[in-house]
Amino acid sequence: MKVEKPDWLEQMEGILETLNEGVLIADDCQKVLFINECMERLLGSPRSAVIGKTAEALYSGNDYEYLQKQKAHGRQQGSNRFEFFVPRPDGTRVPVIVSARELEDPDGRLFVVVTFTDITEQKQAEQKLRDANLQLQRRAEEIQRDLVLAARVQQSLAPRTLEWGRALVETYYKPVLSIGGDFGLVSPHDRHLDLLICDVSGHGISSALLANRIYTETLSLLRSGSHSGKLIHRLNEFVVQQIGISGFMFTMAAARLDEDGRCLTYSAGGHPPAFLISSSGELRMLESQATILGAIEDAVPEEATDAYQLSPGDRLMIYSDGLTDVWDAQGEMLGIEGLGDMAKRTARLPLSAMRESLIRSVVGFSATPVHDDMSLVLLEVR
Repeated sequence: MKVEKPDWLEQMEGILETLNEGVLIADDCQKVLFINECMERLLGSPRSAVIGKTAEALYSGNDYEYLQKQKAHGRQQGSNRFEFFVPRPDGTRVPVIVSARELEDPDGRLFVVVTFTDITEQKQAEQKLRDANLQLQRRAEEIQRDLVLAARVQQSLAPRTLEWGRALVETYYKPVLSIGGDFGLVSPHDRHLDLLICDVSGHGISSALLANRIYTETLSLLRSGSHSGKLIHRLNEFVVQQIGISGFMFTMAAARLDEDGRCLTYSAGGHPPAFLISSSGELRMLESQATILGAIEDAVPEEATDAYQLSPGDRLMIYSDGLTDVWDAQGEMLGIEGLGDMAKRTARLPLSAMRESLIRSVVGFSATPVHDDMSLVLLEVR
């Protein structure tokens, strides 16, 4: 259809054809006077199929009503910019940013200049991002389900409260994450009771897997009759030779109480000292005989076990460094001595109350949430 173009439009056509955005110019009757080559490509139709027609020729129904609303809004604002689409003959839609502005020429006639910016690549990128986020969300949900299951398994490694002959045992275990690198064991046998805590370096899944592997080996060694000193020697040898991960290490404190509740043997490698508290309230620190385990083969000396005679009312406290490595608001660390003072103050309480009081005191001391796994085994000889 032949349409009459204003002089200013004929003068600008050359410039408009060079633009990399689609341009459509219509008169005050909404008839299309001009589209540039880029607009032809967006439409997928020659300009001859559009010139002289109105927007109703391109859009219909709700789409046309939406354009009319945008047009009215644009008149109020003086310009309008919104996201929409350009329809094509094959039924596809090209996503675009539409920018419309009314202009008045020197003769007082109104025209509408509309630009269409193709945002197909942006939309494709957004869709890819949405797809990637959806995959990440699904994977995160899978990981969370795995972590819930792993946490249940991890809880099975926690030491258990029990009564055995003249011995009463109370325990506490809380990983800093859903799963952690600590594990404990309270294992009664016919003629002795084994108690231990192991602290594997790091946190999270990798530490939990390694802790689980060491736990399994520990059970096997205890069932074969290994005493506490031989136990840490063989575990160190096992980790160095069979696991052999650079930078990986662990600590352990292991005690064995005989069936009459009088003789206690104790061995530890790189672990915080255990507390032996007499019935009179005197506290004795039981130091590690070996260095940190899992890094070097000769970490455990030949004589790595100490023996102690216990009396009724004596208590043993084994713990991980999650109970000592906490800081108050002044930046002071609780440390071994601070925890020892807490142990002495609570040693006359019933054993379960002592456990609860110790945990409350440690958590209350810390100015921030506890950042390490916490494990505790308390033994009382009655």
